[in-house]
Amino acid sequence: MENLKELFEQQIQDLYSAEDQLVEALPKMVMNASDEKLKRAFENHLDETKQHKMRLKEICDQLEINPNGETCKAMKGLIKEAENFLNEVKDDDVKQAGMIAEAQRVEHYEISGYGTAARYAKELGYDDIAKKLQSTLHEEYNADDVLTNLAENRLNKKAS
Repeated sequence: MENLKELFEQQIQDLYSAEDQLVEALPKMVMNASDEKLKRAFENHLDETKQHKMRLKEICDQLEINPNGETCKAMKGLIKEAENFLNEVKDDDVKQAGMIAEAQRVEHYEISGYGTAARYAKELGYDDIAKKLQSTLHEEYNADDVLTNLAENRLNKKAS
């Protein structure tokens, strides 16, 4: 990469890969959620993730780049850790609390990625793209807040 535009395009492709992997992984979280509120949170975030992926495709179309770059290795690792956790935990209450922790790691990664991409878009003068990225960033923050509330007000207490 030789300039911010190329770096930005790579970041968009990385986010697309991350969202694509999440579309595949989130149904496993839905399936493993026995708490109805947590299940709904994962279902809602799956719908949002599909929209995030579509937004990124629109951005790629605007930039005239292929959304498919290299696989996002960070997301692949986060998903693998979550899958390992699901296979290792025995107690259901602990599973529910731990699923939130695993999901929040993903959310924090996405928050970082979208925040950076939105900043790059602004600096490159892509105001419309920056707004789309900012919308997704806002949704990622909201998803993280929902998970925090479920953990603090409900599931962590049950796990203890």
